Order: sequence, then structure tokens, then C-alpha cells
Amino acid sequence: MKKLSELYEIINFNEYGDERGNLVVAEGDGMDVPFAIKRVFYMYGSDDEVIRGQHANRKTEFVLINVSGTSKVKVDNGYETEIIELNKPRMGLYLKTMVWKDMYDFSPDSVLLVLASEHYDGEEYIRDYEEFIKEVKQHE
Repeated sequence: MKKLSELYEIINFNEYGDERGNLVVAEGDGMDVPFAIKRVFYMYGSDDEVIRGQHANRKTEFVLINVSGTSKVKVDNGYETEIIELNKPRMGLYLKTMVWKDMYDFSPDSVLLVLASEHYDGEEYIRDYEEFIKEVKQHE
């Protein structure tokens, strides 16, 4: 069993700014993001009652960045959980494979940007928590 702390990492992207404003750069292929970025999507318009995610992935790795506002992410390896607050636009949460994730507590101005290592394939998603636990135990 991998420890939960081995399955995620906080990334602090470089921020460049002057009197015109700020710029944050996130380059893939191991520069800033530890994988080649194959898909980008973002979530907005969710309120603090909504829970997004609620799945794990067998193949896809993700980096989550709240480019506006704040949100929380509960990560779970099947044995332990941790809550990470995304509250800075230069902060990314890198999630390796086989991490159950719940995104929630979105501020009204939240825009959660997600960088993914794979193109969408619904077959590699685990959307049932009990199935996730079963697969985690099979890989011990």
C-alpha cells in the first residue's frame, strides 16, 4: 500500500508580476507539471454545497489549480484521507493515479483548472467507492 503522502504533491508555480499584474506559468513534460498535458478543463459556477469529482483514475494523473477563488480537495488512498485547500492561483495539487478525489467548498468566484495526463476515457474512471476500495486491496 502506498502512503497517501506518496500519491499527491503541492506544486508552487513560478509567479511573475509587475505593475501590469501577475503571470503564472505551468509547463508540462516535467518542467513544472510532471507529465505531458493532454487535456485541460475547468469547473466554475459550483457553490459551496456541490461535491465534484467523486472518482479515482487508473491511468490519468491530474494537476488541480484554483485560478480564481478557493476550493477544497479531499484525497483518499483507501486507508487514509487528507484535505487540501486550494487558495492561491500559483498553487497546484498534483494527483497520481488511484487517488479518490472530492472537490468541494467552492467559493462563489472559484474557477478550478484541471490539467490531465490522458485524453478522456470513461473506462479508466472508478466512480463507485466500494469498487475503488476493492481495487486498492487487490494491488497491495
